[in-house]
Amino acid sequence: MSTILKVENLIKYYKTGEAVVKAVDNTNLEIIRGEFTVIVGRSGSGKSTLLHLIGGLDRPDSGRVIMDGQDIFSMKEDQLARLRRNKIGFIFQDYNLIPSLTVWENVVLPLGLDKKKVRKDKIMEILSKIGMEDRKDARPDTLSGGQKQRTAIARALAASPAIILADEPTGNLDSKTELEVMSLLKKCVNEFGQTLVMITHDETIAQMADKVIYIEDGKVVTVS
Repeated sequence: MSTILKVENLIKYYKTGEAVVKAVDNTNLEIIRGEFTVIVGRSGSGKSTLLHLIGGLDRPDSGRVIMDGQDIFSMKEDQLARLRRNKIGFIFQDYNLIPSLTVWENVVLPLGLDKKKVRKDKIMEILSKIGMEDRKDARPDTLSGGQKQRTAIARALAASPAIILADEPTGNLDSKTELEVMSLLKKCVNEFGQTLVMITHDETIAQMADKVIYIEDGKVVTVS
């Protein structure tokens, strides 16, 4: 299996008053194409900062993130924004849906921003797989938490990104809905041949992954 993403000597420190918080502290890791990787750590361990750096949402103090052979932080801001739209699908804990848009419109929005053709058959296939085809004209305020997260998953899959990054995607869901959403996400990723990197503090979710990376104080401590 080939490497899709490589993190080399990544550092991100924050100053809070006199103290220095080492959010990401000389971190190295490798993500294999087609695998489901979970990054596990307690609150404050640096896992969210690491995910934001991997996705190019934040810039490191030093170090490199190589995605599909490209050093993303050597890019100009507009190039990096284009890479995020083309190669990365994001799934957030708070869904990040636009309230005034329907499920369908939220899902195809990234395609429109990138002037890509919307393949209606493909979008309907995704909505069907996540059980949302009957709610495609609904607005987010009429959806349950699980349905909102399903919509966010569909949006992440729609542009066929090289990698999907998920930040505590089940954090706002009850345990039953969490397992449903996780099973669905794993199934979709397998069927569409995606690479998934997810951060969580939930060991139950970690057991579903191909690889588990444990983070403490901004450092990778074990990989299993």
